[in-house]
Amino acid sequence: MSGVLRSPRWLLGHVLVVAICVGFVNLGFWQVRRLEDRRLQNIVMANRLNTPPTSVSELVAGAGLDIDSLEFRNATATGMFDAEEEVLVRSQVHQGSAGWHVLTPLVLGDGRAVMINRGWVPLEMDSVPVPAAAPSGQVSIRGWVSLTRLRRSGGALEPDGRLTQIARVDLARLQEQIPYDLLPIYIVADPSGESLPIPPDRPDVSDEGPHLTYAIEWFSFALIGLVGYFFLIRRAVRRSAFFDRGGGPGQTVDDGDVAKSVQ
Repeated sequence: MSGVLRSPRWLLGHVLVVAICVGFVNLGFWQVRRLEDRRLQNIVMANRLNTPPTSVSELVAGAGLDIDSLEFRNATATGMFDAEEEVLVRSQVHQGSAGWHVLTPLVLGDGRAVMINRGWVPLEMDSVPVPAAAPSGQVSIRGWVSLTRLRRSGGALEPDGRLTQIARVDLARLQEQIPYDLLPIYIVADPSGESLPIPPDRPDVSDEGPHLTYAIEWFSFALIGLVGYFFLIRRAVRRSAFFDRGGGPGQTVDDGDVAKSVQ
């Protein structure tokens, strides 16, 4: 009776089902690892966002070549805005409304500049300088550090020439048109009032992403596959036992009869 499960067709089925279930389980553990990485990133982010604010010039000097270590750290900068060099970042949303993020260089005391993301403005403010003007005179800005965003493979390629609208904060590209030496990081300004621009929310350090849900789904797929294959095997064994004892087409398989034949 069990010989039916050793036929070439069934042996191939065994291999395929095991391979598929092993693949599902591996994908589940991959999502678990991604969840662990995300939790670690959240811890690092939270620690950095809770550090005392430090002058952006000191942060850059202290980091040396390890600029990535500055991401999410609190920073301050003092200088004067140059609104004539302002740039808009496309495809930004605030509470469901499309708009722009306003990037304005802040010229520091040493002649260098740091780009400041002053926040969101509505879509109709599509020319620079925006009506939500940067404050004049010397100002002090506090916010958190963000890194330059490089173009991904297949991403939009910015045209040559002077840009007033960009797809991402690419500091190397902006350096081509801004007459100051830009720091290799930029600052996302903290709220300083209720008027435009509206500063972005601080990063959510509690967001673990969908990885746990995905892991549960992959493990569930593996379990469903195994359970379903078990019932398929049981049905094949019953049918084999039924025909072994003389059953034929048109007759129904009776579980009691199969149980007796198995005995």
